[in-house]
Amino acid sequence: MQIGLIGLGKMGGNMRERIRRSGHTVVGYDRNPEVSDVSSLAELVEKLEAPRVLWVMVPAGAATQSVVDELGGLLDANDTVVDGGNSRWTDDEKHAEELGTKGIGFVDAGVSGGVWGLQNGYALMVGGDKDHVERLHPIFEALKPEGPYGYVHAGKVGAGHFSKMVHNGIEYAMMQAYAEGWELLEKVDSVTDVREVFRSWQDGTVIRSWLLDLAVNALDEDEHLERLRGFAQDSGEGRWTVEAAVDNSVPLPAITASLFARFASRQDDSPQMKMIAALRNQFGGHAVESKE
Repeated sequence: MQIGLIGLGKMGGNMRERIRRSGHTVVGYDRNPEVSDVSSLAELVEKLEAPRVLWVMVPAGAATQSVVDELGGLLDANDTVVDGGNSRWTDDEKHAEELGTKGIGFVDAGVSGGVWGLQNGYALMVGGDKDHVERLHPIFEALKPEGPYGYVHAGKVGAGHFSKMVHNGIEYAMMQAYAEGWELLEKVDSVTDVREVFRSWQDGTVIRSWLLDLAVNALDEDEHLERLRGFAQDSGEGRWTVEAAVDNSVPLPAITASLFARFASRQDDSPQMKMIAALRNQFGGHAVESKE
């Protein structure tokens, strides 16, 4: 099968390689000419035989909208666009409608696997019309992990990115639980080898996971994480998950708390904690620490 891939960063570049290893033809475009196979989107479209498939792997929001707009002016009816970035599901509905007026198909694909995807394969959560999705089946098979799992046609347009959004929300909560447990273990005097405690959990326990394996990798590189600052950015999908929960009246206390913990990490001197300290001093005479 032949496919055009737009965006050859950490994930897109590895996806191009994995698809090629399965025997498919991939023509890639990136703004960085050192990794790009063509010089423009127009040239990319010209290189592909109709009906074309274009897979977009660029940042969500304005960047994706710009690419979709340009492709809408370059492609023909019966071509298909796949958005494999981390777009909001509501944008998928908009893009499908815009391209659909020109007879161009649209599929949204939530892609999980990060920098390990080339080696391990990518989990794929896909949304779109059945005919559009089935046409892409050889590419999904090339990208997904070996075995029966790792790919799902989750539903109509938007379902792929909605599923990936929830996946990332769960990821937030799992990482927060590991982080809290690690901090508590580091805090007490009785536990003298926290790294090996984490390693002992990798086999036979109910909390073993790939995230736990990655935590052990990180502790092997920096046993007490002393070289890291306690700051963690959020990609936006955690926020969208919490917003969707509010819209649908679904309680998500763990995921919501993990998102707010990311916000707290950005404060070297938390204003909220100033008020908490002041109140504790007022009602209980608890000691406060001067900023000086």
